[in-house]
This record gives sequence, C-alpha cells and structure tokens, in this order.
Amino acid sequence: MKKLQLNILVIAIGMLFIGILAGYLIFRTDNSSQDEHQHDLTEVNGVWTCSMHPQIRQNEPGSCPICGMDLIPVESEEENLDPLAISMSPTAMQLANVQTAIVGQAGAAKSLKLTGKVQSDERRIFTQTTHIPGRIEQLTVNFTGEYISKGQVIATVYSPELVTAQQELLQAAKIKESQPQLFQAAKEKLRNWKLSDNQIDQIIASGNILNNFPIRANTSGYITEKLANAGDYVSLGQPLYTVSDLSKVWVLFDVYESDLGWIKKGDEVEYTVQSIPGKTFTGKISYIDPLIDPATRVAKARVEVPNSDLALKPEMFVSGSIKSDTKGGSTTITVPKSAVLWTGKRSVVYVKSSSARGISFNLREVTLGPSLGESYVIESGLNGGEEIAINGTFSIDAAAQLAGKPSMMSPDGGAAMTGHNHGEMQGSMESAPAPSFTISEDAKKALKPVYDSYLALKDALTKDELNASKEAAKSMRESLNKVNMALFTGESHNSWMSFDGNLKKALQVAQDSKSIEDLRKSFQNLSDEMVKMTEQFHAYSGTLYVQHCPMADSNQGADWLSLDQNIVNPYFGKSMLTCGEVTKTLK
Repeated sequence: MKKLQLNILVIAIGMLFIGILAGYLIFRTDNSSQDEHQHDLTEVNGVWTCSMHPQIRQNEPGSCPICGMDLIPVESEEENLDPLAISMSPTAMQLANVQTAIVGQAGAAKSLKLTGKVQSDERRIFTQTTHIPGRIEQLTVNFTGEYISKGQVIATVYSPELVTAQQELLQAAKIKESQPQLFQAAKEKLRNWKLSDNQIDQIIASGNILNNFPIRANTSGYITEKLANAGDYVSLGQPLYTVSDLSKVWVLFDVYESDLGWIKKGDEVEYTVQSIPGKTFTGKISYIDPLIDPATRVAKARVEVPNSDLALKPEMFVSGSIKSDTKGGSTTITVPKSAVLWTGKRSVVYVKSSSARGISFNLREVTLGPSLGESYVIESGLNGGEEIAINGTFSIDAAAQLAGKPSMMSPDGGAAMTGHNHGEMQGSMESAPAPSFTISEDAKKALKPVYDSYLALKDALTKDELNASKEAAKSMRESLNKVNMALFTGESHNSWMSFDGNLKKALQVAQDSKSIEDLRKSFQNLSDEMVKMTEQFHAYSGTLYVQHCPMADSNQGADWLSLDQNIVNPYFGKSMLTCGEVTKTLK
C-alpha cells in the first residue's frame, strides 16, 4: 500500500515538472517571436514618426520636435505615397479636430436679410400752387398732416391785378355789342386765373368787383409740407403746400451690390414693421434701381403696398427676408466656408483620399462663386462625390508648410523639415541666428491689439491682480484669433504659424491658472515668444524695452517687454517691484 502511494506521488511530481517545462518553452517561443518581430521592424525600417506630424522621420525613438509627442515606428514603406499629399493618422486627425464631408450638389438658394423704410409713392405726391398773384389773406389749412379734399377752399388771395381785370371786364361788357372781341378777351384773361364761367357771369350780373378770391385744392391727400403763411405775397404758380396721397405707399429695401445677383423683379418678400409688432406683410418686388448710391453702395428694391387704413406711415423702419437663387433652381456644388482657405488671390481646399497606407489630403485650388451665408458656391475645382476637410483645415495646411509641401501660401511647396532628429534640430536652432522678416503695415496694425493686451497683462501682474491678469490673457487670445494669417507672406508665414501656436498654448495655460504664481510661469513662456516675434518681425511701431529679472524662474532669469525704461517687475510684483534691468531696446 505504501509502495502504491509512493508511485502515485512520483508520477504527479513528474507530470507537474513536464507541464512547467512545456509552458516555459511555449511562452519563450512566443515572446521570442514578438521580440524578433519588433526587432526586425526597427532593424528593417529604422524609421520613427509622429502621429500628429507624419513629415517627421527619425532613426530612433524619442519625442516629436514640433509637438513633443512620443514617436511611433513606421511599419511599412512599401506603398508609394503621393509626394504632394499630407498623410494623417486617425489619432492625428482627432487631435487636430479634422472633420470631413462629401461634396454634394444642391440648388444654390440663399436667404437674404433686408432693411428699409416706408416711403410715399412718388407718383402720388403733388404740389398745390396759387393761380392768382397777390397777398394771402387767409389760409384755411394751417398745419402739416391735415387732410384736404379736391375742390376744397384752402386759401383766399387779394390780387390788385385781378381787381383791375374785373374792372376791365365790366367796361368791356358795356360795349360788347360794338366790341365783342374786346369783351371775349377780358373774359379769357379771367379764365387764365382759373375763374369759372359761372364766377365771371356773376361778376357781370352784379356789377360788383370781388377783392378776395378763393384758391381750391387740385387733389385730395395729406399736407406733408406747408410752404406759405397768411400775409405772404405770392406770384403766379408759387407753391403753397405739398400734398401726398397715402392710399398706396412704397417699401424701399436697401440691397448691397454683392447681393444684387440674388434679387430680381417679381421676387416675393416677407417683412415686418418695427412699430406694428406681431404682423407679417408680404409683397413682390416691382422695381430695382439701375444705379447704386455711391455713398452707401446700395440700390433700392421697391415693393408697392396698398395702405387704405393708413397703418403704414412714411419713414417707418421695416425688416424683410427674401429667398432666391441665381440659376433658376439648377444644382451647383456648395461647400462650408470653414473648408475654404482664402489668401486674397487664391482659394484652396484639402481633398481627402484613402488607401491601404492610410488617410492623406491634397491641396486643390478652387474658384469661388457667390456666398450663401455659411457656404460658398464652387464654380470650378471640385466634383460631386469628392470628400474634403471642412474643419481643421489650418492644421492640415500648417503640416503641409512644415513638410515643405504645397500649401495655401506656398502652392509650389518649400524646404521640408525631414531627416532631423530632435538633437540635430535643437542644435541647429540654437546655433543659427534668428531670421528677420519684413512684414506689411497691415500685419503690424493687426498685431497692435495683441501687444496692447500683452502689456495690460504685464501691468496686472505687477499689481498682483489675478482676475485682471486672466482677463488680459483672455483679451490677448481673442486678439490673436482675429489676426488674419494671410497677412504674413513668404518666409514670415511659417514663423507666424509657430508664434501663433506657442502664444495660444501659453495663453490657455494662463487662463486656466488657479494662482498668480502659476500665471507668472505661463507669462514667462509668453514673454519669450513676444520678444522673439518683436525681434524677427519688427512688429511694434514704437519703442519697446526688453527687461530681465535674474531671480525669476528659480534664479534662472526671465525677460519681459515694457514701454517704459523704469523697472516694474511682473514676476514678483509688489514683493520685489524694482528687481531687474533693461537688456535691449527694440525700435
């Protein structure tokens, strides 16, 4: 029995030993295979790249010299890539917030917002004149806005000439049998002053001369202008009133010259009147001015409106909208405005292509048509069904510039930043002097708010004011976002892209800072970039002083820019306000 138990124990121990040995051999083989694969991958290719900046190629692992991300091995170079394309991994696209969309065709419709005013119908504006020369004895209509009816007596006039003409009529009536022509001439003279035959007959029958004669209204309407007063002497045909018939009015909309192609006669307009809330009017455009006002650069589009209830009054403000298209509803290619990079002379988009190697983008020049609010009509350069980048296009273009490939500002490409490891690049940057570029006056003006916000941030730090400093950092970031990158051309463009990115990173850290100490650390990086930018671009139209505090940054020293030679230290504030010296003057 004891012998049987011993044999069983020996067998169990043997099986355990065999299992351990087998497991060791299996895992050793697997790990060896993985090690050999990784070893072979590195030995064969010997190339490491950045997922965010695929133009970087190094022969050993490390960090990306542009963004600092860990490099990854390139697994295959077997497939030939388009030398003009920018390749991006899915991770890089996600980090750069690159979004794409397939180009489609649709009707080029646009909704226009219009503003305008109610005006009197010019065809219904009349001038009431006097047909009798003399002195106004009485005005029966004494204020503007009063309504008059056709035939109503609006004034009486004393006319010495008319008195004389009546005397001549009475004398001619006595000899009308012998001198009928003289009698008819005397009557005709009175008719020229718009006396009726009935009035003339009454004068002859009574034998009495009328001293004051009535002036009757020629038309019905509202008095919009009073041009004479009682006691005035008026000549024949002199205006007394301006009369407007408001039973129909015009609504005149301002149309900017850039929108004239979208509006045509017969288009329907919906509009509201500010003083009549809750009611929407509709009408059709009956006329568009053939001339543009040289001062306002607008033409007038007219809508004729019935106004029997007089709800619409001249000079009321109106707001309208109109939906129209330029090509009678035919389909055209449209893309979002965020997809288009515009240099002032050229417009480009990035077209996506996919292959077994991955995703890449190619620069494509396009011809823009009319603006549709948030999108453009593409006249040429794109076909329906192609996929383009609609967000993150600046990131793609920046990668193209760094890789020396065709980009927005360099359609033929430039020198590529390849074949350098981090140490080589850093050594080259430290040994080479900073280049100096001449930028345009427009670029300097665009940078002026950036400098103003930076100096405000510096002043807030000298006073130990955290909230004011964060507000200044926010203002500086907003000013940076408003700078048009197209203002920087040639070699200065790449430098601006670098400054813009570094400044925004430092400002984001500044805005997120919880303490004045953390904000001052980000201010150091911010100041370094501002000093370099000022030296390279000569961007400030005035004198700036580079000031240095040797005790800042744990006695490593730090610089800042100031308008004043006097030292006011932003790194220590009130605790060490005058620590530092002027090291350079930039003019």
